[in-house]
Amino acid sequence: MLDTVIHTVNTLEGSYALGVMCADEPDILIAIKKDNPLIIGVSDNGNFIASDVPAVLKHTNKVFYLNDKEIAVLRKNSIQFYNIDKEPIEKTPETITWDLNSAEKGGHAHFMYKEIMEQPKVLRETINSALNNYKSVIDKLDISKFTKIIITACGSAYNAGVTAKYVFERLCRFQSVETELASEFRYRDAVINDKTLVILISQSGETADTIAALREAKSKGAVTLSIVNVLGSTIAKETDYCMFTSAGPEIAVATTKVFSAQLVLLYILAIWFAVKLGKLSKEEEQKLMTEINALPEKTEYIINHNMGSIQMNASTTVLYTSIFFIGRNIDYAISLEGSLKLKEISYIHSEAYAGGELKHGTISLIEEDTLVVALSNCESLYGKIMSNVEQVISRGAKVLLIGSCPTDALKADKSLHDKLDIIKLPECFDLFSPSLSVIVLQLLAYYAAIHRGNDIDKPRNLAKSVTVE
Repeated sequence: MLDTVIHTVNTLEGSYALGVMCADEPDILIAIKKDNPLIIGVSDNGNFIASDVPAVLKHTNKVFYLNDKEIAVLRKNSIQFYNIDKEPIEKTPETITWDLNSAEKGGHAHFMYKEIMEQPKVLRETINSALNNYKSVIDKLDISKFTKIIITACGSAYNAGVTAKYVFERLCRFQSVETELASEFRYRDAVINDKTLVILISQSGETADTIAALREAKSKGAVTLSIVNVLGSTIAKETDYCMFTSAGPEIAVATTKVFSAQLVLLYILAIWFAVKLGKLSKEEEQKLMTEINALPEKTEYIINHNMGSIQMNASTTVLYTSIFFIGRNIDYAISLEGSLKLKEISYIHSEAYAGGELKHGTISLIEEDTLVVALSNCESLYGKIMSNVEQVISRGAKVLLIGSCPTDALKADKSLHDKLDIIKLPECFDLFSPSLSVIVLQLLAYYAAIHRGNDIDKPRNLAKSVTVE
């Protein structure tokens, strides 16, 4: 049977994760993979194969990670590993620190809701983990030699990268900070070399396009750094440096807590880089870290004090066929995630636009009773975004304003104030405000999907880990 599996996979093209059984040898299960995730769980009561750790947590927290074209031969009481030439190899199991409760709903109706509620805790643990585990690692990285940073990812992880671009640019003053969709990265023939740092972001660490981008970057000599949530994943193993989000297993297809953990790690990374480059003093670093350490408490405040307003506004979304998100600067970046979250679980068409682009074509889509979600956390741009709000209101739009910058001037303008629904956020350093805005945007999408009767944790046509191109 083992010989047959080896012969077969040597003729296969593309990616796969296989579990092979044979009626003639019913006590054996053979596993092999290439470019797709496959893990082996081992316990006293049997051995298991799965595509991700949460599937085996009920049975064991000891797992082996297979490399491409490594073969595992499982029996009830033993596991043997071979390379593609049928030579025995030794592998060491990893101990997963996630507990079983973190992979169950814990009394909540949906995993997504539970994972939104966990974000204050996840932020605290990710911040503490970064300070305890990664400062010394980043200290070894010669930041000054890089002329360019490229952040590449897919989906929500890409939106985290777009948001981080604003942070790296303002704090670090690199000559170039670029964000790239991983699905496009390797087809662009990008100009990268050993003076390029490529940051890759992935929840699973097995995203096919991001793995391809990683290998393309390394082939051109770039230094690679990853932010992932899964120990032992392909991206974690293949990058030069890796930082893990302390989010635990995320079960819902629509990411929430891992996205927030990715954001806060990127903030911290930008601060450390800026200090090493001499762009921030120690005092400024301390001030920014104080802001970051306040984020868990502020997200908790939003969850405890804004739920009623969020639910009320979400209940009206059933009236709309299209919803638009607008923002300026970093508010625009996080509006991309708000739009994606809404469309992927509520199935309402939505788009995110930079506020200044409205007059360049997109305002033609605004008509009577269109809903526009406007984000306002950048005090210096408050007048600009409110000008955009006035423009869409004058064309009949309904506006939900989310942010820390609804000011007294707005309250004084009663004619405008009465045409808005406002969700006020706690005061926050504007570069870190996406961590607050996203809580509201996630809950808005969640309750919109509830009102439409959708499957929250398993939205149609979507998968948790995209392991194909």
